Amino acid sequence: MVYKTIIIGTGPAGLTSAIYLARANMEPLVIEGWQPGGQLTTTTEVENFPGFPDGILGSELMSNMRKQAQRFGATFKTGSVKSVDFSKRPYTLDVEGLGELQADSIIISTGASAKYLGIPGEQENIGRGVSTCATCDGFFFRGKKIIVVGGGDSAMEEAVFLTRFASEVRLVHRREELRASKIMQDRARQNDKIVWSLNRTPLEVAAASMGLQGLKVRNNETGEEELLETDGLFITIGHTPNTGFLGGQIDTDEQGYIIVKPGTTETNIPGVFACGDVQDRQYRQAITAAGSGCMAALDCERYLEAQVHEAVHV
Repeated sequence: MVYKTIIIGTGPAGLTSAIYLARANMEPLVIEGWQPGGQLTTTTEVENFPGFPDGILGSELMSNMRKQAQRFGATFKTGSVKSVDFSKRPYTLDVEGLGELQADSIIISTGASAKYLGIPGEQENIGRGVSTCATCDGFFFRGKKIIVVGGGDSAMEEAVFLTRFASEVRLVHRREELRASKIMQDRARQNDKIVWSLNRTPLEVAAASMGLQGLKVRNNETGEEELLETDGLFITIGHTPNTGFLGGQIDTDEQGYIIVKPGTTETNIPGVFACGDVQDRQYRQAITAAGSGCMAALDCERYLEAQVHEAVHV
């Protein structure tokens, strides 16, 4: 069987694509990974997605979007895409657990994974004080003390942003020198709410039943260990786009994000589209991912209609 469209990924982008294509009678097949739902499934409450004035659980939002896509005829299968062959149509996906699948068009919405420190207590407290998104979760820490870990432009930007809510933002970096550009460093250093703990290596996230307690760090100069008390911990050491399975067949930038043609979701391969965080290194919000998912569906629909039109007139 050759599908009209296969969508890889089930975050806000992939599910929005599925809703639009299913409503257009394109009968999309959606490949869910082993942990479907994208990064929102690790978020306890989402307060900035339009239409939910009282907020909504991230997992519930993803579940609702999935049900909506199913209602219109989208099919879901669970598996992990190991490799792709975009050299000829129909395109072929080698999917762990499902074997080889073929489609006339592909939408890639595999997202980007936040990089973590890999220290004890970190994963257990994601959504319980540990976050990787200041714009998503900063509001919850109004009037509280926050730690931001990182030394690049993103860390400076998020630290400054978090001063809108927090009483204090402590920036922790394992080196004395920062990787951030001078203008971003200057902006952070001029903010009175930001305090600095440089040349400190994070060792452990300390938490109790009541919530986060602090971040245990080692002073790299003296070797001494200390607990930096905090109400919230933001890990800002970058993201890795989930594009390894593409095997270099799709054009990406130096960080691995898929390059799309300006104003579209088209990749360098005709009939292959990308949406959501896998092609967005700047915004990385649920609503922008959903918007690009809509764009990908419309681009894909137009592509398939053009293929039918060309076939009729051959």
